[in-house]
Amino acid sequence: MGSAKNSSTAARKARIEEMRRAERARERRTRVLVVAASVVVVAGLAVGGVVLVNAQSDKKDSAASSDGKGSGDSGHWVTGKDGVRTWSGKLSRTHVTTKVSYPMHPPVGGNHNPVWLDCNGDVYTKPVQDENAVHALEHGAVWVTYTGKASKADVAALAAKVKQTPYSLMSPYENQAAPLMLSAWGHQVAVKSAKDPEVNKFFATYVQGQQTPEPGASCTGGVMK
Repeated sequence: MGSAKNSSTAARKARIEEMRRAERARERRTRVLVVAASVVVVAGLAVGGVVLVNAQSDKKDSAASSDGKGSGDSGHWVTGKDGVRTWSGKLSRTHVTTKVSYPMHPPVGGNHNPVWLDCNGDVYTKPVQDENAVHALEHGAVWVTYTGKASKADVAALAAKVKQTPYSLMSPYENQAAPLMLSAWGHQVAVKSAKDPEVNKFFATYVQGQQTPEPGASCTGGVMK
């Protein structure tokens, strides 16, 4: 039994380390792309500044027209035998810069802010913006939320787990149906405690899981509040 447990722990650590290495590699690629893009922009300005300005103006007008309070979501929850709720219907993915009214709390998808909330094992002690957190879910993160009714021991234990898990985040969230909840893109579950078996199962299934709209997208370099 001890050998099997140690093997499982080692495999988990290896998976986390591999995810961290991949994250660092993505950050390096991002820096290279930013430099390359800057060179292209400068060249474009030199060749045809007027064309570039007009194109940017059209892009801004398009972005502004997509802003709105609606989440763009439609559908309903379907609850599985394990208690995990799956959103059956449409989850929009339009970038907006306004507040969004979501049909579920915490939200598990829908229109969201262009900037994601940092989710590299980040634990927030104050409420965060739904719109940024939803973008983190789009990148394959699991979002742990809790109300004031959750025990301090459970909050501390879940915070420790999040800190050890890339592509996860945690924050207080009063407007939810249960003291402890876990959310991923299109999926959500209420758990009884930090020791609930569903906690490890949910993390194993949905951290960069098959539901992820943008697998491998960054969980750093966003907003940290």
